[in-house]
Order: sequence, then structure tokens, then C-alpha cells
Amino acid sequence: MRATLAQARSFNRPVRLLLVNQLTINTGFYLLMPYLAGHLSGGLGLAAWLVALVLGVRNLSQQGLFLLGGSLADRLGYKPMILSGLALRTAGFALLGLAESLPLLLLASALTGLAGALFNPAARAYLAVEAGERKVEAFALFNVFYQAGILLGPPLGLLLSGAGFRTACLVAAALFALLAVAQARALPVRRGGPAAQSMWRDWREVLGNRRFLGFALVMSGSYVLGFQVYLALPLEIARSGGGQLGVTLLFVLSGVLTIAGQVRITAWAKARWSARQAMARGLTVMGVAFAPPALLPGSPVALAGCAALLTLGTMIVYPFEMGTITTLGGERLVGTYYGCYSSIAGLGIAGGNVLTGLAFDARPSWAWGGLAVLGVGCAWGLSRSSRAGGRPPPGQRGSGGGGAGGA
Repeated sequence: MRATLAQARSFNRPVRLLLVNQLTINTGFYLLMPYLAGHLSGGLGLAAWLVALVLGVRNLSQQGLFLLGGSLADRLGYKPMILSGLALRTAGFALLGLAESLPLLLLASALTGLAGALFNPAARAYLAVEAGERKVEAFALFNVFYQAGILLGPPLGLLLSGAGFRTACLVAAALFALLAVAQARALPVRRGGPAAQSMWRDWREVLGNRRFLGFALVMSGSYVLGFQVYLALPLEIARSGGGQLGVTLLFVLSGVLTIAGQVRITAWAKARWSARQAMARGLTVMGVAFAPPALLPGSPVALAGCAALLTLGTMIVYPFEMGTITTLGGERLVGTYYGCYSSIAGLGIAGGNVLTGLAFDARPSWAWGGLAVLGVGCAWGLSRSSRAGGRPPPGQRGSGGGGAGGA
């Protein structure tokens, strides 16, 4: 942990603020979201399909608008989008606590999703630009603070549960409001390169970058694999007679491993492998993670081993993955590339989860086997694809006179 804090202090103030930003956002988000479905069904008496609708609206509004949010960040600046996202999430979480009718709940859910679509690409683009040549180290730290927020949020929500769900919502909203004020005062203004063409032409340029799209499609498999801590592993715990405590312990295990090991693992991998090699090997580890539950169905040790290997693979992949996006896309449309990448990953998660759920209903071993094949297949696809690095595409070279790093 000392090495992690020392590396965080080695970055400038904007990077440190962005790390605190992500820690606070995840703390507030996970303070509330794990308990939202229970509130909607138990507290408000909504039918299961209405609960799914409210939750689905949040995911749809976020995933569907990532590209727009990234483009706005490139045009209007990263800081305004971060602040707009925090303001919308403040309003959305407060409304979730106060709303009792379905239309207001849907509006609140849409606001929280739109908030993520605005600040997520902007924050990642800002971090990539500000970190410069140290992108990999910066995103390794970003993942540590991200996981720390996931660890802190649910216990705080549990502590606040005695005061009622509304109180938890208002506390989360207050966290976002305080963060918005702090970021408005302390976060310097940064933006990408100048907008030399229409937003539509920007999107055509991004979608015409075949190397980037190929990379995004292959890497969307990693998001399907990583999401199984929310889907396949909880389903297996429930199928084997486990309870919520088992699911919570898996999240704790993943968070602790990331906080303790991310910085060291990233430094170790960077010293030995290229970015492409690191990502391919990390994807292989993520695929192998599903062997233990396939071989030992229902075993707590096997499920813990799966979660640990998934976490290890993610720790290897994530920092190099985030750095490679800007390498493939160039420096002029950093936010747009991150937004497009997030949308592709979201579509991959949606499709992958449907197939995983169908396979799990038919026979759990099919799900575990399919996920293992997906991980190894994505690793093979990445290793066989054109080199994930090198010079940006011809249309991106020299754009913007230094692009996003101009300030």
C-alpha cells in the first residue's frame, strides 16, 4: 500500500484529483446501488419486471450515450463534462430517494446513467492526457482507487440502512455535490485538440479506424469475462445453497487483491512484456479462471479461485488496455475514442450475458467452458491481430498541434 500511495504522490495535482474523484464516485455509487433493487421491490412494492425496467434504463442511458459524452468532452473540455456528470448524479440519486412513482423513478435512473455517460469518458481522457507517457502507471492507480470505492461503498450503505433508503440516497447525493464543488475549485481546465470538423465526421473517423474497432471488439470479451462476478459467480453461489455473504466475500477478495497488488503487477508486467503481450496473457488468465468452477462445481474454494484469477487477469490487462486506446486513436479525439470503446464494451457485456445466462440455465458447465474459450480466444485474436501500438492512423497524425497534451 505504501508503494501505491508513493506512486500516487509522484503524479501532479490533476491526476491525484482524478484518483480521488473516482474513489468518491464509486463510494457513493456502491453505497446505494447494491440495495436499490431491494428498495424498489420491497420498499415500494414494484413487480420484478418493473425493477428490471428501472435498472435497465440506467444502463441503457449510460451505455447508449458514452459516444456522445466523449465527443462533448473533446469539444467542450473535460472538466465541464466531469462537473456536469457529478451534478446530474447528485440530482439523480436524490430523486431516487424521494421518488415513489414509476415515472420519477425512471427519470432518476436515466439521470444517473446520463451522468456516467458524461463524466466517465471525460475522466479517462483527462487522465490519459495529463499522465502523458505514464498512462499505464496512472491507469493502474485508477483501478486501485476504483476498487477501493467498491469496497467502501456497500459497508457504508449497510450502516445507513437503519436510517432508511432515503437517507442513504441523500448521503450519496451529498457526496457527489461536495465532490463537484471541490473539482470546480481545484481541477484545472483541460481539453482535447481543436474541433476541426463536425461531430458526425468525428464519429465517422472513429468508426472508420479499423485497427481501433478490431481492438475494441476483441477486448469486449474481457468485459464479458469480468462481469461474471455479477452474474455467473452469484448464480453458482445461489445454486449451491450459498447466500449474500458469499457474494460479498468475493467482492471483498477482488477489491483487496487489486488494492494490494495492482501497482506491483503493472510494474512487473511493463518491465517484461509489450502492451500487446501483457493484454494477451492477462486475457488468457481470465479465461483459465473459469476452469476451477467447471472442475469443482459449487466448491467455495473453486469460486474464490475463479474470482482471484479474474482479478489478476484484469490487473494485468486494464492499464495497458486504457493506454492502447489513445495509441490507436491518436490524441485529437481522446474522449470520443474512450466513449466509443465504452459503448462497444457495453454492447459486448449485454450480448455476452444473455448467452452466458442461457448456457447456465441449460447446464452450468457449458457456461464455464464457453467463458474459458472466450478468454483464450480473445487472447489468440489479440496476438494475431495487427500490432496493438505503433503509430496512429494516417488521419490522426499531426492533428491539432500536439492534440490533447497541448496544455
